[in-house]
Amino acid sequence: MKIIILGSGQVGGSLAYSLAREANDITVVDLRAEILQEIQDRADLSTVVGHASHPTVLEQAGAADANMVIALTNSDETNMIACQVAYTLFHTPTKIARVRASEYLQYKKLFMQEALPIDVLISPELLVSQYVQRLIEHPGALQVLDFADSKVQLVAARAYYGGALVGHELRTLSEHMPNVPMRVVAIFRRGASIKPEGRTVIEPDDEVFFIAADNNIERVTSELRKLDKPYKRVLLAGGGNIGMHLAQALEQKYQVKIIERNKQRAKYLSETLDRAIVLCGDAADQELLLEENIENTDVFCAVTNDDEANILSAMLAKRLGARKVMSLINRPSYVDLVESGIIDIAISPEQVTIGTLLTHVRRGDVVAVHSLRRGAAEAIEAIAHGDKNTSKVVGRAIEDVNLPVGTTIGAIVRDYEVVVPHHDTVIESEDHIIMFLTNKKRISEVEKLFQVGVTFL
Repeated sequence: MKIIILGSGQVGGSLAYSLAREANDITVVDLRAEILQEIQDRADLSTVVGHASHPTVLEQAGAADANMVIALTNSDETNMIACQVAYTLFHTPTKIARVRASEYLQYKKLFMQEALPIDVLISPELLVSQYVQRLIEHPGALQVLDFADSKVQLVAARAYYGGALVGHELRTLSEHMPNVPMRVVAIFRRGASIKPEGRTVIEPDDEVFFIAADNNIERVTSELRKLDKPYKRVLLAGGGNIGMHLAQALEQKYQVKIIERNKQRAKYLSETLDRAIVLCGDAADQELLLEENIENTDVFCAVTNDDEANILSAMLAKRLGARKVMSLINRPSYVDLVESGIIDIAISPEQVTIGTLLTHVRRGDVVAVHSLRRGAAEAIEAIAHGDKNTSKVVGRAIEDVNLPVGTTIGAIVRDYEVVVPHHDTVIESEDHIIMFLTNKKRISEVEKLFQVGVTFL
C-alpha cells in the first residue's frame, strides 16, 4: 500500500516505522530535514522536505497514485487543508487527519465530502480520555481495550501473590469460573512472551492478557490478584483538553477534582463542568495535595502536556498516600522506566493513537486494532466473509486455520453473542474474530487470511 504521512512527530514517526516494517511504500513529509534524515536512516522509506499542504510537495511525495494520506502535523489547519488538496487535485481515496481543537470537532458538517473531505478524524485527546476512563472503571487493570462495539474487551492485569489462579494451570480456570466465558490470549513474563496453554502455570508478576465480556472483567481480574475496591475519588492534574474531557466523563459517577495552573483556564473549567471541583494551583505543590486529602484519593491522574511535571506530581501523590497514580507520558523512552518504579500506569498517547490509525490501514475487513506492549504486539478484530470456497477461514475449524506463529484467536462475536473458541470451533461468515499477535511481522499473513477470493461478489 502506498501511504503518505504528513508530519514526523512522535506519532507520525512511530507510524512510519511500523508501516515500513510491514512492506508498505511509505513517504514522510516534514519541514525539518534533520528529522527526516534520522527517520530515513532507520527505516526503508522515502522523505520529502516541505510544507505538508502545498500541492507541489504532495505531488513530489507521490499523491497522484497514493492509496492514503495521513495528516499528523501539529497544525489542525494544515492537516485539514492537506486533505482538501489531496482530494481536489489528486483524488486520493482515503484521507485521515488529526484534529485537536474541540471548536472544529463539534461541527460534524465541516468534515463531509462537499466541505472538508476527510474520511477519518483522529482526536488524540479524546482517545486518551476514553482510554483512561476505562482504566478507572476497571480497578486493577493495566489496559482495557474495546472490541465488537464494546461487547468484548481485552484486559491486561498483573498477577500477584494470593490470586486464586496464581501458581495453578490455566486449565483450572473453568473450575473457578464455570459460567464465565473468557480466554487468556497472552502472558508476558519478565518481558518475554509465553504461549498460554492448558498446562501453563501463572506466576506472580506475570502480565496476563485475557478477553472477556465487560460484565465479567472484575470476576476474572480477581482470579489473578486481590480485587481493588471500586474507585470513588479522582484527582486530575491538568485542565487541558484531556483533563476536561475526563472530568466531563467522570463527574457524574465519581468525586472529581481537577488542578489547573492557569487562572483563565481554571475559570473556564469551573464554568463548563457541572459537578467537578476546580482548583487553581500546582499539582506538584505538596501543601495543596495535603489540603485536598491526597491520602484519601483513589486515583491521581497527571495529564498535563509536560512529561516531567506529570511524572513528578504522580510520584509525589503516591508518596503522600494516593491509592493509584497514572501519568501521561509522551516520550516512549520514559514509559518503561516509569512503570518499573513508583508510578502504577504510564499512558502513552502515541500508542493509543497509532492503534486507531492502524485500523484504517489494515487490509481485509479489519474493524479494530490496538497496539500493545509499546507497539511490540497487536490485537486485531477482523470480520470473516464469504464461504469455504472463497475464504481461508470460513467453514473451517480453528485447528485447521493456518494461523501465523504467535497468533491466538481469543474470542468470536457471532450474532451479538460472545463465543469462547476451542480447537474444533467452526468459523462462520460474518463472525467477528478477535486475535492477539505477539509478532507484528506476521501481520500481513493475518490480513491475507481475511481477504476474500475474487469469486466472492
